[in-house]
Amino acid sequence: MATHTRRYFFYGAALTAAVPAAGFGSTPSLKALGYKSPNEKLNLAAIGAGGQPAADLRIAQGGVENVVALADVDWARGQESFKRFPDAEKFKDYRQMLDKKGKEIDAIVVGPPDHMHATCALACMQMGKHIYVEKPLTRTSWEARLLWQAAQKYNVATQMGNQGYSHDATRVACEIIWSGEIGDVSEVHAWTGRPSWPQGMTQTAEASPVPDTLDWDLWLGGAAARPFTAGDANYKEFVAARNTRYGRGGGGDGFGFYLPFNWRGFYDFGSSLIGDWGVHILGPANWALQLAPEHLKSVECVKKDSLPPFTFPDVLTIKYEFGPRPGMPPVTIYWYHHAGGDAYLPPGMTAEQARKIPDQGPQVGPQSGQGGFRPGSGGAGAPRPVQNSGYNEIFVGSKGYLGTSGRGEGVGLLPGSRWAEYKLPAPYLSRSPGASTGSNHAAHCRDWIRACKGGAPACSNFSIAAKYTEWLVLGAAAVHVEGKLLWDNAKGEFTNSREANKWVKPAFRKGWEIKL
Repeated sequence: MATHTRRYFFYGAALTAAVPAAGFGSTPSLKALGYKSPNEKLNLAAIGAGGQPAADLRIAQGGVENVVALADVDWARGQESFKRFPDAEKFKDYRQMLDKKGKEIDAIVVGPPDHMHATCALACMQMGKHIYVEKPLTRTSWEARLLWQAAQKYNVATQMGNQGYSHDATRVACEIIWSGEIGDVSEVHAWTGRPSWPQGMTQTAEASPVPDTLDWDLWLGGAAARPFTAGDANYKEFVAARNTRYGRGGGGDGFGFYLPFNWRGFYDFGSSLIGDWGVHILGPANWALQLAPEHLKSVECVKKDSLPPFTFPDVLTIKYEFGPRPGMPPVTIYWYHHAGGDAYLPPGMTAEQARKIPDQGPQVGPQSGQGGFRPGSGGAGAPRPVQNSGYNEIFVGSKGYLGTSGRGEGVGLLPGSRWAEYKLPAPYLSRSPGASTGSNHAAHCRDWIRACKGGAPACSNFSIAAKYTEWLVLGAAAVHVEGKLLWDNAKGEFTNSREANKWVKPAFRKGWEIKL
């Protein structure tokens, strides 16, 4: 077994010290906000009542908590939760929900499209509500910093929906790296395939009537006004051709030009796979290597197959350079939208050699039949790369290699023969509530509920999640320009590109501006 280095104990102690000795609910400010004991029921609400926020709410409610209000700009999409919780009062405008039901609500699931995350989350925190916000926390770096500041000011229980952070395997990856098993990490390579939604369109589809169930102006929120379109014949031809070319595409017949899902690929609404799956896959690196914007030196889009006018390119590579952190040397992070197979393998190592030997070595992560992430499977709506090694993230250390898979749901040393003989270090980080299986969505939501009721801070609370999101989504800004962008953390901007800075802070439509 590897010996425990000073680095291991430094980071373990740092994380432990972040939790108040008597628990999260022991702080006077939380008691003043109406701290509840673990045995009391919470009154929950949601902004976004279909799709992923509906799943978050269902799991957080757990057959125990009360659901008192639901807001969704699209009442066709919202039917999923409207039918599940018929006694909850329904709204199209989340602001009306907060005004009318605010005094009854304890905690809110926030899951509209990414461009509205910060706006909705800030409004909830300003009313003293605990919040669970879908990943990525925000579309832009400036918004992430704002939510970090808000979390400090309002001191409510927070969680970002990157459920891999709740998995045992993510914690084991940290413990192995901190033990010194692979030495000093100088590079991390992480990747996924092409997006499952259409990107690369060069013209906007012709306008079409807004469905009666949708408030299009509310859906746009702070984004610039534009006509609604469900997609025209040219767009449908584009999607069909894409499906034929890649074997997958625009989310099925029920998905239009912008919504309810394809907005992820648009510059104005999402951050493509950088925020959608990068935030999952790079989770172990963020935690284990203590990455933060104050250590970030530069960001560069070193490869892209195109630069479409209003959507992200399909194929790209982002390079992040971080300076030294306490006890750790500089590290370079590579994020790839890769067409197929492994984007990186250690020099001289084949995918077969890298792969785990079946039934040999520590058994960490989802087991067969538990809904775990299979290499190349992705999950509902996820990209489906062929991951020949079984990994989608590889750490390059001075003494060897470590890989993780899925959302951080699997971990192993490379080559597989090394993992077959490896003995895990003693567990040090606390584990999330509930069994560590599948994507660990249930444990992640219940971790937040526990924090809402006075338990320890959730594992991806905003003191962690906001800084993670802040550096991660700068990769989306880098797509728009050529060359290395130098980051000034004190100013929260790039020092050498006004064009890139346009994508660091959003331009809000009049009347939708936000501030603390």
